[in-house]
Amino acid sequence: MNIAVIGTGYVGLVTGTCFAETGINVVCVDIDKKKVDMLRNGEVPIYEPGLDALLERNIDKGRISFTTSLQKAIKDCEAVFIAVGTPPDEDGSADLKYVLGVAREIGQHMQDYKVVITKSTVPVGTSYKVKAAIEEELVKRGERIPFDVASNPEFLKEGSAVDDFLKPDRIVVGIESKRAEKVMKRLYKPFLMNGHPLLFMDIFSSEMTKYAANSMLATKISFMNDIANLCELVGANVDLVRKGIGSDARIGNKFIYPGTGYGGSCFPKDVQALVRTADEYGHSLEVLKAVEAVNYRQKSVLVEKIKSHFGENLKGKQFGLWGLAFKPKTDDMREAPSLVIIEQLKAMGANIRAYDPVAMEEAKRILGDSIEYAKDEYDACIDADAMIVVTEWSEFRMPNFRILEKLMNEHTIFDGRNVYDPEEMEEIGFSYYSIGRESVTLTTSAEA
Repeated sequence: MNIAVIGTGYVGLVTGTCFAETGINVVCVDIDKKKVDMLRNGEVPIYEPGLDALLERNIDKGRISFTTSLQKAIKDCEAVFIAVGTPPDEDGSADLKYVLGVAREIGQHMQDYKVVITKSTVPVGTSYKVKAAIEEELVKRGERIPFDVASNPEFLKEGSAVDDFLKPDRIVVGIESKRAEKVMKRLYKPFLMNGHPLLFMDIFSSEMTKYAANSMLATKISFMNDIANLCELVGANVDLVRKGIGSDARIGNKFIYPGTGYGGSCFPKDVQALVRTADEYGHSLEVLKAVEAVNYRQKSVLVEKIKSHFGENLKGKQFGLWGLAFKPKTDDMREAPSLVIIEQLKAMGANIRAYDPVAMEEAKRILGDSIEYAKDEYDACIDADAMIVVTEWSEFRMPNFRILEKLMNEHTIFDGRNVYDPEEMEEIGFSYYSIGRESVTLTTSAEA
């Protein structure tokens, strides 16, 4: 089977590479020639564990190729995936110009039946806009070529996307014809043989499923962050509360870890887009609006703790910051809490020296020389008045606190991911602030 994937961003590249791994012949398209040349050489422009080896293997096997020509890519394919970006517009709605631009180009060049599948995260009704754009171009050509549209949303977690694609919880496909259903069943046959559920539904429901799923997960995160903040006020321990509610099968133990708020390319954008869609239909999604508000506030929670400890004026204060990516196992810094924390601390006069295992180049691209960049986590803490944990990379879980004690000016840690144990911090002599748990305050800068 031959397919084309238009767009080699995060979703498109993972999709194309993983389909190639199942034996399908894949042609990936991107307008960026430099990027295409990189991919032809097996160079992966994003950080995603396991993707580089998978790509190299399928290039060697001849199952995946890359081109800048959409016309060439779709010539002999039966299914075309649209996997280009849908960035948020100024009002929070998804910008569909890239998706519809690809649809028009497909209409300009297709010669035989194809299923055109939206893989990008798009608002409800987008597939029919894609259909209309293709039909418009066919009319201009004076052609009557049959085609179908389908919706096949992705449910990939950055940091585990390869496993998520190859071993999915479910595969959701929105279709409007039996012919399209037959093509999609053949496409996903390798997954069905392994017992992964393939859920067919109407296109509207498929598109809504993606937004509803991400919005539900974002809701769990914001709910737990709100509860964590209340735990601190009443003297409860959010770790114990989390275990208490997570053991309830109706709630589950995933996405209920408190922290500094969610970020990345999916949750913020998708929640905004769903809220905007509802507004367009005269319906206000009050719960999701609260989810957004809580998340916005949560990104400042560590800064509030820092102000409480040091005061409002941080001029001359040095902070070592651990973690820049919005989550571990990715270099993605879109909507990352680290950016909010850095901006607010810099506004109060603080100096910041940061380290992240994989996101340093991305940080330099975004932040430039506004902060210092360390060679490792210990280097970040030289002469630091406090250390801030923003991303829970595994290598940050068991640091040598005796080394930190010697490196730092003041022994204070602000832990935005509850990585360490408060009792242990008190025993080794560190002031320690976390999320939803009692603080350990041994000394303050005023007392020093």
